Amino acid sequence: MQTDQSPFVRQQMPDLQQSPDGRRIAIDKVGVKDIRYPIVVQDKFRERQYTVARVNMYVDLPEHFKGTHMSRFIEVLNLYHGEISVENIETILVEMKKRLGADRAHLELDFPYFIEKRAPVSGARGLMEYQCRMIGTLAEGFDFMLEARVPVTSLCPCSREISDRGAHNQRSLVTVQVRYSDHIWLEDLIQWVEECASCEVYALLKREDEKAVTERAYDNPMFVEDMVRAVTERLAAVEQIRWCSIQCENFESIHNHSAYAMVERGTP
Repeated sequence: MQTDQSPFVRQQMPDLQQSPDGRRIAIDKVGVKDIRYPIVVQDKFRERQYTVARVNMYVDLPEHFKGTHMSRFIEVLNLYHGEISVENIETILVEMKKRLGADRAHLELDFPYFIEKRAPVSGARGLMEYQCRMIGTLAEGFDFMLEARVPVTSLCPCSREISDRGAHNQRSLVTVQVRYSDHIWLEDLIQWVEECASCEVYALLKREDEKAVTERAYDNPMFVEDMVRAVTERLAAVEQIRWCSIQCENFESIHNHSAYAMVERGTP
């Protein structure tokens, strides 16, 4: 006696997603969003780092189909369980196009990445978390973009110039996206950004470190415009980078708003 009738049952069930739609409107992106899934990221010093990503998966949908098969996205993801990394993003996109009969596939992996940093004077070790993202698109060709969101310190040049005592500073967030011709380490990309700020941010600081970073920021004041220009210059010197987008937001400590600047350079 046959106990598993699921293939037979599936054959008898109507496939509404493949039914026609008469509105003649193609959909650019349709799929699943915000899936938590383990991935592997190349680590410059430890070879591999295991983390958990928020995953978005989309394909295009022709105008004549009513819907797409959402379960197939998860099936594709499960094919690469424990092996999802920058090296096989294109392979995953090829499988998405194949399984969903699409002309275009899009994959986003948003994940925390951890780097051990030493405090500048005491040498105390701490783990810094950076939110990073890998974005892959496959249509006629493959496009890949790497993103890092880097927290830094900025100190206001105007405040330092006009104040008799001190100057206001704040946490800032620099978001950098790059397209490259050869591999770039996340550690390097993050360091390039940190070098362009008034000062870095650390996970652990002792009193002697606090003194050092406070004085470093005071000696290196920067407007939000200064930081995006400095990062732009720094990335322009990296031969592998062919396109970059740099955004900086200062979470102002004395204003009820943020300051913002953005630069985009290169050929997408």
